[in-house]
Amino acid sequence: MKDFIIIGHKAVTAPFSLNDLPGAAGRMDILCRCVNAALFLSHGMRRDVRVYLVLKGEPAPPKLVRFEGNEVRYLSPDERSAASLIRKALEKSAQEFWVESTPGVSIRKGDFGDVLSELNKRVIYLREDGEDIRGKEFEDPLFVLGDHLGMTEEEEKLIETYEHEIAGVGPLSLHADHCVVLLHNEMDRKEYLKRSTYSEPDDNSGYRTQAPA
Repeated sequence: MKDFIIIGHKAVTAPFSLNDLPGAAGRMDILCRCVNAALFLSHGMRRDVRVYLVLKGEPAPPKLVRFEGNEVRYLSPDERSAASLIRKALEKSAQEFWVESTPGVSIRKGDFGDVLSELNKRVIYLREDGEDIRGKEFEDPLFVLGDHLGMTEEEEKLIETYEHEIAGVGPLSLHADHCVVLLHNEMDRKEYLKRSTYSEPDDNSGYRTQAPA
């Protein structure tokens, strides 16, 4: 599975209006775009992906919402659709364990550290100054991304308690959902190379074709 954790430091933890995702919902629009970027293909869904949203805003933080690509239903590729499923999850009474709100979407009480502990695998922390992902191999990856506020010092120290690396997708500052798309693109290329006539990247990081034997 490819796992993504996105932290919403202002994302509200109670049902919210779908008409003001950036404002009253605490930049819930960022999380919704990340969900769609992580899960959607042009004509399908990435079934090998899970997305964990860490909601740290008022009135009852923190809470966790999980989207499972192999089970999710009723999700369309727009912010409002993802937001509707998150709101339905928040209408449930969050427990210390996962409670399904709609197919493939669940909620529980918990914070960033609870997700790391549950998954218990190597962390790839996306940061602007991280080592370029180009050329890296990702096996059963867990990617961690911050929202528009980045990551707190406490959250970074928590990552350091796990096997981890700090990676980047390029020299410029990008939106979190754009980073997710670039991560998928890099993994898609490598997976395609393994089962096609493509060869390894050339010195300019471009992909050249190789004629079948």
